[in-house]
Amino acid sequence: MKTYSFKVVVEPDDDRWHAYCPALERYGASTWGNTEEEAFRHIHEVVRMVIAELTEDGIALPETPREDVEVLPDTRVAVTV
Repeated sequence: MKTYSFKVVVEPDDDRWHAYCPALERYGASTWGNTEEEAFRHIHEVVRMVIAELTEDGIALPETPREDVEVLPDTRVAVTV
């Protein structure tokens, strides 16, 4: 089992917040929220759904770390504060 850590961007967009995952944006990993926290929760859900769909479709996830993806050889818990 591997742990993947994906960079996400949450930024103001007029009267709401836009959130996206650069590494997965071409697969639809983009969303929004009325608050920064809501947008962050939404992008977390979207990333999980995109990863599940890619895995189900047999599309390989990145195997080597890059600027927007960290690949770890073990299972971890991530906490954002």
